[in-house]
Amino acid sequence: MGMLCIAVLVIMGGADAVYGQSSGFTAYIYPVGNLKPTDSIPTLKIGDIAPDFTLPAVEGGKISLSQYRGKKNVVISFVPAAWTPVCSGQWPGYNISKNLFDKHDAILLGITVDNIPTLYAWTKQMSNPDEKLWFPVLSDFYPHGAVASRYGVLRSEGVAERALLVISKDGIVRYIDVHDINRRPLLEDLARALEEASNH
Repeated sequence: MGMLCIAVLVIMGGADAVYGQSSGFTAYIYPVGNLKPTDSIPTLKIGDIAPDFTLPAVEGGKISLSQYRGKKNVVISFVPAAWTPVCSGQWPGYNISKNLFDKHDAILLGITVDNIPTLYAWTKQMSNPDEKLWFPVLSDFYPHGAVASRYGVLRSEGVAERALLVISKDGIVRYIDVHDINRRPLLEDLARALEEASNH
């Protein structure tokens, strides 16, 4: 698994060049600058039951966390906002590493506080024309940031932290990484968390 992670990380290093980094796309990326690394109050800890939620998906309909109970390990990826630099590279990178999620029988749920029209435009632009994100992208817009707040990752300015949570098939939180908002979480750390979740 270690070699797989290293290979994926090397590939992801070039993700910006492959996914969503044409001049036409990058011209619309908002330069947020350096932000306070974390700014939220934790509400969950390892071993807690993950709070259920239901959110609208960019592709239509609604998705609930509970629909994966007993069926899939779940990775929740909270990102701060559409059209921002790190977010626009992080999610396309997960397209390259889909095999990692498949290996651990996991689904990825991407969540931001943006509304559906904004997320629709952003996700259509960030991927190659012939390829879309393989995972559901969900809007935590209304009530604004309610799910991020319940998970303890809502920042004081109303956007989510850059956070990853791994929830095993039994609905238990197995991994929490509230990451420096200015940096991408390491895929290698997520791979180890998925390995551990798969053993529960």
